[in-house]
Amino acid sequence: MADNKQLNGLIGPEESTRILGALQRGANRRDVLAMLTAGGMQAALAGSIAGLAANAQAQTPTPRKGGRIKVAGAVSSVSDTLDPAKQANQADYARGFTFYNGLTWLDSSLTPQPSLAEEFSTKDARTWIFKLRKGVTFHDGKPLAPADVVFSMMRHKNPATGSKAKVLADQIEDVTASGPNEVTIRLVAPNADLPAILGTYHFHIVKDGTTDFNAGIGTGPYKVKEFKPGVRSIGVRNENYWKPGRPYLDEIEYVGIADETARVNALLAGELDLIGTVNPRSIDRVNGSGKAAIFETKGVSYTDLIMRRDSGPGANPDFVMAMKLLFNREQMLKSIQLGRGIVANDQPIAPGNRFFFKGLPQRPYDADKAKWHLKKANLGSAAIPMVASSAATSSVEMALVLQHAARQAGLNLDVRNMPADGYWSQHWMKHPINFGNVNTRPTADLALTLFFKSDAPWNEAGWKSEKFDQLLVGARAETDTAKRTQMYADMQTLINQDGGIGIPMFLSSLDGHNKKLKGLQVNPLGGMMGYGFAEHVWLEA
Repeated sequence: MADNKQLNGLIGPEESTRILGALQRGANRRDVLAMLTAGGMQAALAGSIAGLAANAQAQTPTPRKGGRIKVAGAVSSVSDTLDPAKQANQADYARGFTFYNGLTWLDSSLTPQPSLAEEFSTKDARTWIFKLRKGVTFHDGKPLAPADVVFSMMRHKNPATGSKAKVLADQIEDVTASGPNEVTIRLVAPNADLPAILGTYHFHIVKDGTTDFNAGIGTGPYKVKEFKPGVRSIGVRNENYWKPGRPYLDEIEYVGIADETARVNALLAGELDLIGTVNPRSIDRVNGSGKAAIFETKGVSYTDLIMRRDSGPGANPDFVMAMKLLFNREQMLKSIQLGRGIVANDQPIAPGNRFFFKGLPQRPYDADKAKWHLKKANLGSAAIPMVASSAATSSVEMALVLQHAARQAGLNLDVRNMPADGYWSQHWMKHPINFGNVNTRPTADLALTLFFKSDAPWNEAGWKSEKFDQLLVGARAETDTAKRTQMYADMQTLINQDGGIGIPMFLSSLDGHNKKLKGLQVNPLGGMMGYGFAEHVWLEA
């Protein structure tokens, strides 16, 4: 890591670390100036940037070009897609960052930084101007133009597109080409988080008029050589990539292997170079191999118990509350995750988020109180099915712990362990009681909009609250930080008290990798650098 003494007295240590990290990832002088400007820093700091860049370069191992790696995620489906608007699983996200870019990208502090847009600005958080980077071309040679951005943004609003991000795009009033290299996005209401939203995978930029996405024509670091949904993808180096010197590898093959043991075995046998979603119980085996290592990113996701509020026992609020009271959170974190995570409180905003509500009382394990709620619910003595799968990280183990706790309260839960293959398309959200697995979102607004807004496609529990929806929209437009913080606190309280999901803990993401694979860095969005590893990793000789 480069020394940050050159910035002492000029900016804070967090900003210093962020800038140095960006330099080491290949940011240029203009990118760093944009970072400083976005943070309210003075351009006078520019004189230090050249020295910092030289220092970072001198102290960071020079990435080696060439080589091929094979990567395995935990998910594979025949519904895998290269259409950014429809991406819905880890495999899709990883491929998205391999073949495409967004207007912005999210750094290790989840702060939006320039990408295809070299600058972005606003005066009122409602009208945003994005100046496009010049000299960028798509994989087929077509230059990036404002029309491509307009098309990529507006297609999310069309119901026929089937975009997973439509609920986010609905806040966009219009997108226009306001210059030869400029796009203006006007929102229905102010949203200071727009640049962060546009740094996520669904908003990757595609060519104007694209209808067939199987070729994956983007501006990203690799070009599609092969794509077989549910089988594999192969990306080859984009020799005309707009980032000088990137990417490092010649080729990346990505596959999905649902079984964790099979992924670990293949890594240790040298058949894979990077794997995602390693079980904590495999840590010692991987680290002890001498050939592979574990890369941990703390608290980047949660596995939640989903109790549909619109059907089955979850329609009874007493049953929902009883289930939440049956979480022995500390025990679960220690026994299931071996301590690799953070205790949670039945709401999705993690302690690392600036809008996390510290004042929300922690819900304790209380079998007696749960028994009282169950008696009040009067559900009878029949066994209640609870669907879990290894596809939802640690959900099977969580289900078994819950099953045991429920017996103490007089409730019979029938745990049904479904195969990982097809779980997300065939079982998730389709049973009265099941489990989900949600990765960290870059903003509180995104985390709440995607999974809790009444009309969100991924509203897992089918929970509808007019008060919550009003708070959500209001907070998005609120420019007073104190008022906005209180609104997010109110929303977290509503979910904690009335929502149909139970979150016992936030999980760390564990990746396994060949020790020769270098360049991995922590990104709170998830494992494999928030699935954006492709342009950063390289193989040591």
